[in-house]
Amino acid sequence: MLDMRQVSKVYRTELVETHALRSLDLHVAEGEFVAVTGPSGSGKTTFLNIAGLLETFTGGEFTLDGENVKGLSDNQRSKLRNQKIGFIFQGFNLIPDLNLFDNCDVPLRYRGMPANERKLRIEDALGMVGLGSRMKHYPAELSGGQQQRAAIARALAGSPRLLLADEPTGNLDSQMARSVLELLEDINSQGATIIMVTHDPELAARAQRNVHIVDGMATDLSVEPSLARVAKATAGAGS
Repeated sequence: MLDMRQVSKVYRTELVETHALRSLDLHVAEGEFVAVTGPSGSGKTTFLNIAGLLETFTGGEFTLDGENVKGLSDNQRSKLRNQKIGFIFQGFNLIPDLNLFDNCDVPLRYRGMPANERKLRIEDALGMVGLGSRMKHYPAELSGGQQQRAAIARALAGSPRLLLADEPTGNLDSQMARSVLELLEDINSQGATIIMVTHDPELAARAQRNVHIVDGMATDLSVEPSLARVAKATAGAGS
């Protein structure tokens, strides 16, 4: 689904070069649920922006769902993003003046999708997250957990191949956070590929695989236990 090889990102000014990503390698298979962790300033946000085609990268190769995105124009990236990627933000990013139905409708309208199809998709998505009876409510009339569920429904309505979640439980209490994570796990079990950036080690532990980004480079934490066992066995054999 997502394949990054030696991806780098350098921000340049007249005086300073900032290396946000340094030869980052990451492969995410279709249907995986991957948690991305790392300290502030490690490159997580830059990685997520590049993965979501919101930013270009300086060097390396990036293939999304079989398509090489290097060199795509702004319009080409926008079209690919709208067709294949769903975003779930920490701050929900719901439009306060629109009810839930219309919030979910906005990205579908950009696709030029017929009204009947949009209606079916939105009703299915809101029903999936348990908000089928609230589609005419406005964001201010919902709890934080309900607003995050509405944001997830907005992403799901487009039937994305890849869901990118940026601290999706960061503004929620622990009970609501668990509820949202359970919903993401359910969505993943139905075949969606999910990459979730989080600072919460408990949430990260629930993902199928953990990737840790430090200084713009990625380490797959899921391989460390097996490597440790190999090292231990080797040491035991030699003693």
